[in-house]
Amino acid sequence: MVAKEQGLCETELLMRLNFWTEIRTAWCVAELRNITRAAKQLGMHHSSVIRHIDALETELGVKLFQRHSRGYTPTEAGEELLRTASSVDEQLLNLRARIEHSQVQISGRLVLTSVPSLDFTIMPMIARYQRQYPQVEVVYVADPRNFELSLGEAHVALRAGPRSTTPDDIVTPAWDFFPGLYASPAYAERFGLPRNVNELVHHRFIVGNEPAPLAPFTKWLHARLPQSALVLRTSQMSAQYAAIQSGVGIGFLSTRVAPPGMVPVLPDLTPPEWKVQIWMVTHVDLHRSPKVQSLTRFIQQEVKSGRIK
Repeated sequence: MVAKEQGLCETELLMRLNFWTEIRTAWCVAELRNITRAAKQLGMHHSSVIRHIDALETELGVKLFQRHSRGYTPTEAGEELLRTASSVDEQLLNLRARIEHSQVQISGRLVLTSVPSLDFTIMPMIARYQRQYPQVEVVYVADPRNFELSLGEAHVALRAGPRSTTPDDIVTPAWDFFPGLYASPAYAERFGLPRNVNELVHHRFIVGNEPAPLAPFTKWLHARLPQSALVLRTSQMSAQYAAIQSGVGIGFLSTRVAPPGMVPVLPDLTPPEWKVQIWMVTHVDLHRSPKVQSLTRFIQQEVKSGRIK
């Protein structure tokens, strides 16, 4: 009797695992809106993806997707299923990570890249990460260009602006970046501060050294200033901060982590195009590795706890 019950339990477990595999397949299709791209990301055959979705719809008795020439769009029932699947998947990943962490020592070289404007946010986060994972050697590269994750140039990328559309990228929204204009007390004492947008042209500014501004807030500034107002160009965030602190000119810093002592310039000026979405990007081949997962999960926890803003 016990053996028979054990056999039934094992059969039920296998059925549940297959059911979850089909849900994750549908989840991937909903994210990518395309069967072919989902099959490539999952490492499955095109027909297997379709079979999983058909089986899941038959099991649930509802249509999860609307099929059309542009791809697959989730129905209302599909959206509800996928919201639940996302929560369950996160819990399973956390469970797997805890098990792996107890069995594998996270160590070695880990390359993290981001845009230079995030330096003051990223450095405290790295310090907290390495207190938890002291055996990891973090290589941090701040660069406005997008590193080629498929070529191994970086393990994790924090990118600003539009969402990556590279098929093999795993892209997760991280947080919103809010920049503001700041000056030092020395600058304010010597040159005063602009009282409105029209007075910006009479002041001195520190900007990046890109051939053309990439960030929406720097585009906004460049469109309103003559070249003579741009007195210092550097793409190194540490150099920009040093220049602002030294009174060379006015520059952009994060409004949420601006260093103490900086004077806000036109603090009520918050054009909606200044807000920038930060994305966390990994390559599909490395996304599930324990070392990469240790950092991506840590960043998500930092954002959720409010330590990264």
